[in-house]
Amino acid sequence: MAQTVLHKANTRGVANHGWLKSYQSFSFAGYYNPERINFGALRVLNDDIVTGGMGFGEHPHDNMEIISIPLEGELQHKDSMGNTATIKAGEIQVMSAGTGIYHSEYNSDPKNPAKFLQIWLFPNKRNVTPRYDQILLNDTDKRNKFIQVLSPNANDAGVWIYQDAWFNLASFDIATAKTYILNKKGNGVYVFVLKGQIEVDGQTLDTRDGFGIWDTDNFEIKAIADAEFLLMEVPMEF
Repeated sequence: MAQTVLHKANTRGVANHGWLKSYQSFSFAGYYNPERINFGALRVLNDDIVTGGMGFGEHPHDNMEIISIPLEGELQHKDSMGNTATIKAGEIQVMSAGTGIYHSEYNSDPKNPAKFLQIWLFPNKRNVTPRYDQILLNDTDKRNKFIQVLSPNANDAGVWIYQDAWFNLASFDIATAKTYILNKKGNGVYVFVLKGQIEVDGQTLDTRDGFGIWDTDNFEIKAIADAEFLLMEVPMEF
């Protein structure tokens, strides 16, 4: 029988730094919950809002797979690998921090906030040469189906990382129902609702709710209302 865990949106950690408001599904910085450290290899899921004209100064990372998914607005990215880029809604960015990187992110729009998901996964290979990538997603692709945006394989659709993880985005019209089949035995899936309402394994989920499911090979997702959501399939043991 499948095992599950539910994280309602209003139970997340909240950090308000004025220029940054962050809603944290797992323990991060000043938010600590011993029951919410990680979901398998998924260590961080932050729902961030960066005020116009503000951003994250240069800071380090190492031995972590870092994924950014902009939801609204755009961020200017610079890093110690020499990359300078703009990431905006409709794109996905990945960094393998490996032996160590420094980077900064800045919302150059003085009037409008930038909203994005900051996701960290533990890697399956340590001390790799740091790498950076970003791709443009096709929004029409994810209508009423699962669209892969991340995998362990460089030749697959989406970006790739050093972990046996698969991410899918979807946009379901009301009453649409699909079965998600896991890619690897022993993995689990963390479902995060971007907006709308869905049902997973009999559990109703609303906007910004998170739901983890494991010890199963597949499960059904049904849209109770028009909905957009992210599926993060990760190893439960790593």
